[in-house]
Amino acid sequence: MGNETNGGHRDPGSGRPGEQDDTVGGIEIRAVGEDEIDAWDRALAVGFLRSHIGRATEYRRLQWEPGRMLAAVDDGRFVATFRSFDTELTVPGGAVVTADAITAVTVTATHRRRGLLRRMMTRDLAAARERGAAVAILIAAEYNIYGRYGFGPATRGHGWNIDLLRAGGLRAGLPGVPGGRIDLVSMAEMREVGPGLHDRWRLTQPGNIARDEVAWKRFSGEIEVPGFDWKEPFAAVHRDAGGNVTGMAVYRIEDTWDGSYPNCTLTVLDVLALDRPTATELWRFLCSIDWVRKVVVENIGPDDPLPLLLNEPRAATPHVDNADFMWLRVLDVEAAFGARTYGAPGRVVLDVEDREGYAAGRWAIEAAADGTGRCVRTTDEADLALNASALGSLCLAGETLPRLAAAGLVTELRPGAVAAADLVLRAPLLSWTIDGF
Repeated sequence: MGNETNGGHRDPGSGRPGEQDDTVGGIEIRAVGEDEIDAWDRALAVGFLRSHIGRATEYRRLQWEPGRMLAAVDDGRFVATFRSFDTELTVPGGAVVTADAITAVTVTATHRRRGLLRRMMTRDLAAARERGAAVAILIAAEYNIYGRYGFGPATRGHGWNIDLLRAGGLRAGLPGVPGGRIDLVSMAEMREVGPGLHDRWRLTQPGNIARDEVAWKRFSGEIEVPGFDWKEPFAAVHRDAGGNVTGMAVYRIEDTWDGSYPNCTLTVLDVLALDRPTATELWRFLCSIDWVRKVVVENIGPDDPLPLLLNEPRAATPHVDNADFMWLRVLDVEAAFGARTYGAPGRVVLDVEDREGYAAGRWAIEAAADGTGRCVRTTDEADLALNASALGSLCLAGETLPRLAAAGLVTELRPGAVAAADLVLRAPLLSWTIDGF
């Protein structure tokens, strides 16, 4: 499942035009008033090259917050869009930090290369830091845009295509849930049980964010957004022997036949499982539905053992969309790195270059034997040098220091520092983001 991907100072009050506006070269950057949502939505559609889609004004109205929808305005016309919202982001260890989630970023083709994105981004990041956000996050439509603002790839999207005839089902003897059961539920029932399950599950998987009520209404079809064709999926809920919900799978099936031979494809939208036995039960169910010959898992944790559950792991081949997914920009180094846990005790000093200033300076990360840690400013000699973008890639342990150093994105200032610091910064699970936004 996923929301829309895009991929200064805080605006007080209502977010009406004229509040702390910013005009350069005749183009004004300002917050969008609630009565301007329709025009902003049209500019968003044009910016995403989708001028043909219908209006999503009422959906945008549900997303509107004072000061959080921005636009560039040239002679009364919206020529760029930008939106952000606060959410909780899970870090390694299960704690959460406040993240400024950025989305709906567009610049109309006629107004490119005029610094409009930089002005909107600068304004939003400053406001986010003032509100106390530890990080900013986004999904980058193009790789080479957001590094210049201090964002770095922090999680990867990963998926599998499973040929069920080759796979031969799941291996026998895998731990299951004695007395558990799986039931199909309606979309209304999914809206009832899904939020609580997701809130528990997201704390077990670093890199995931909260889902609000609007997101669940969209996923379940209560709200339909023009341009995003919604077809009612199947939702299967797993309960343990005591009747407690421990997992859910949401999927759709393409009903295709090769003559009289069933050749259906099942596409997984969500698998939320609170424990490994529940996950096994859900995958066994998904890989055993009659008429289905192929299972497409578009997004799953990069280190999820799913292929190894199959009798023939080679029946799972990588999905075409495997690539970087969520990008992260550190706004408060102490808060972001102090909230997470660490892989080994140790101390590493980072010298961070950040032209925007948020993360600039020398930082000591100190991890204890129990995995807890803290991050403080220091004047000690640095072990490693890096920029804000590389720091963002390290924040959730979604990238490793040896890879960044090999790519020339981290400089080792003390012999052996990369290997030693890598042990400290690693986490048991690779970060992964299930939702677009």
